[in-house]
This record gives sequence, C-alpha cells and structure tokens, in this order.
Amino acid sequence: MKPIVAIVGRPNVGKSTFFNRITRSKDALVDNFPGVTRDRIYGDAIWNDIEFTLIDTGGFSLEDDNDFAHQTRFQVKQAIEDADVVIFLLDGKHGISPFDKDIVEILRPVTKPVFYAVNKIDGPEQENNISDFYSLGIEKLYPVSAEHRYGISDFLDDLILALPESASEKSQDIIKLAVVGRPNVGKSSLANRILGENRMLVSHIPGTTRDAVDSVCKINGESYLLIDTAGIRRKGKVSKKIEKFSIIKALRSLDRCNVALIVMDADEGITEQDINIAGYAFERGCGCILLLNKWDLIEKDSNTAKKYYERLRMEAKYLNFAPAITISALTGQRVSKIFKLVDEVYSQYALRIGTGKLNRIFKTAIEKNEPSLHRGQRLKFYYATQISTKPPTLVCFVNYPDAVHFSYKRYLINQIRLEAGLDKTPVRLFFRQRTGKQFKKHPKTKET
Repeated sequence: MKPIVAIVGRPNVGKSTFFNRITRSKDALVDNFPGVTRDRIYGDAIWNDIEFTLIDTGGFSLEDDNDFAHQTRFQVKQAIEDADVVIFLLDGKHGISPFDKDIVEILRPVTKPVFYAVNKIDGPEQENNISDFYSLGIEKLYPVSAEHRYGISDFLDDLILALPESASEKSQDIIKLAVVGRPNVGKSSLANRILGENRMLVSHIPGTTRDAVDSVCKINGESYLLIDTAGIRRKGKVSKKIEKFSIIKALRSLDRCNVALIVMDADEGITEQDINIAGYAFERGCGCILLLNKWDLIEKDSNTAKKYYERLRMEAKYLNFAPAITISALTGQRVSKIFKLVDEVYSQYALRIGTGKLNRIFKTAIEKNEPSLHRGQRLKFYYATQISTKPPTLVCFVNYPDAVHFSYKRYLINQIRLEAGLDKTPVRLFFRQRTGKQFKKHPKTKET
C-alpha cells in the first residue's frame, strides 16, 4: 500500500489548490467561496520517485452549524485516522483564525507526523507573514504558495522523508466502477452500503456530492475502485458554476471507469434524464449495469419488476446488453448481487477474441445474411481483427466502408455477441477500406 497523507484546515485556505498542485491534477474542485470540498478526495502523487496517496478534506470548523458541518468534521477526523502523515494548511494571507487554534488542539495528541504549512506566501518578501503563526505553539512552519509553487519543492523534500515505506503488493488490474445517476437517487447511500462505512456524505438534499470520490473496496477477494460522483442534472437545471464543474467531473469519471453503475430512483420512475445518463456511459464505451434503487418503497405485484425492465429496454434500446437489477441501498436488498454482475460484465468487457474465431464468425454471418449491393457492386469483407479490449473493439476491412448500412452493422455486432458470448458488454465495430491486397496508408474509418 502507498503511504497516505491527509490535508486538513479551515475552509478556503487553499487545500484543494494545494492538492491539485501536489498531485499535478485538477481532481479537487477549486472555487472562490468556502466549503466547496465536503468529501474526502483521493489522488496519487510522486516526488523524487516516492509515491504516496494524498487526501483532500472538507474545511474544518467546530462552530459551523450548517447541515454539513458535523459530517465534514467527521470526514476530517476519519482522514486523520486513516493517514500516515497529516498536513495542516494555514492561510498566510488572512492570518490566524480561532478555527486554526481548534485544529491545532485536535492535532497535538496525534502521534503520527504533522506538517504545518502556511499557504498563500507567494515569495520570500512575504515570509514575514508566517511569524504570527508561531504563537500557536508550532516549532516548524513551511511557507508555501500552492498557486505559484513557491516553497513546494522544499516542503515535499521534507515530507517524503517522514513517509513510511510502501508495503509491497502484487500489481492488480483493479476493476473501476463509477456510480452515476441523477441527484438524490441514492448513489452515495449505495457506495456507503458497499463500503460498509460512511465514506461519502449522505443527505436528503439533492446535490450533496460535488466531487468524484475514489474508494477501494474488496469483495470476495476481488479489489474494486468505487467512484462516487455528483448527480448529473439536465442542462436546463444547471445554473451555478460549481454544479457545472461537478457534472464535467462525473462525465470524466465515466471516461476512466470500466463499469458504470447507473442508479435510478424506482419510486420516481424511469425518467428521460436517466436514459440520457445511460447514453453518456454508452457513448464512452463503459460496461453498464442498470440499478433500480429504492425498491423497498415500491408497491409490488408479480409483474412489477417485469414492467420496469420492459420500460427500461424500450427507452434505452441501445443498452439491451446491460444487465438490470432492482435494489435498495437503504436496506441492502440485492446489493451483494451487484458484484456478481460486475464480474460477469467485466470478464466480457476485457475479453479478447482470437483472430481465427472472429473471422469465422464474420464468414458465417455474411453467408447467412449477405449485405445489399452498393451501386451494383458487391460488398466484400476481407478480414477482421480485434484491436483492443475494454470494450472489445473490432476492425473489419471492406471495399466500401461507407456503404455498410447501419442495420447490417447492427446485425454483425449481434452475431458477434451471440457467437463470442458478449451479451453483457458494449462492442465497438469499425470498418476500414482496403484496395486489392494493399492497405491504404491512411484508411478511411467508420464506427458503429
């Protein structure tokens, strides 16, 4: 395991900017008002060839009485407990706050290494601004500027010396799962149910989760990276800039996941936005599992589930390959069955079909149902091969790529699904042009 470093501090001291600087990413949301970060955000960092995991936390305040203050304090304390090293970030521009004293008192009994960094010190001429912070009883202060990189190198040089050695472990191809859906459909509740702890904030207020949060869990000996994301609203409903950023991050989470767990509120019924979100996952080539949550609230008869499934298949015909299951994150009903489906979807998602078998599938499919003529010319399918997995991506060389009708492409994909056992994963099929026995240098490509 990599060493874990947690960043704590009061709101708006620049923790997320500091996190992004050290991880060289934009994984933590940054905006100019306090309280943007509520959940713990995890990111990988490396300095002088030493790797560690950095945790960004919500702003800590003992006197806050808003709906999220208590849960944010819990998240910060949990991050400190999880961490090997703690960074307490202070605000060199606005000086000492009573909240800083509260946090120092919490950190005094912590036995693990604690680094005190004063942020927003943009150059040596501003280093005098840190002198007041010694009144907190801190022996060593690091003047830094997360925004302008001042002092970051010296700080990291000392930080990595305090890190414990990484525990060696076998490299695993961990399965990445993104939990996506509309606001308030139960995504964080599902993640918490799976993780068995309150890793994500849960509230009845739509839009509680703003960042995409990564957590690693182990189920039946298999490791999974679980990504909880912000609710994706309809474009017309998105007004605040911070919500727009959250949606972008949720969509980016789909870009890096293997399987999308698309959560829907069965009590509200299947909505147009549910189908749109499923479409986002499909477009990005994710494996998909459709989860009808809050099933405990539904009045049921023997045909209720069947009607929901039929509605799903009718509204999202392009996702007929995606398994669907009714669950309750609140009660845990059928949540354990999700991972059996995840394993089945992922095994197909990562499957590679041998070239010989693939060409036999194409040959049989074409003999069974020949394509239409193109301007009096017969379409010739010369050769097929798989160029990548996750999802299975195939290329077939044809004399007229643009002439392959979309219905015939769909027919070929269905035959591949049937013969190769790919009934639960997206399959991508490209057609490229070939002239005679020679491939063109820049062949024309068309995707289905």
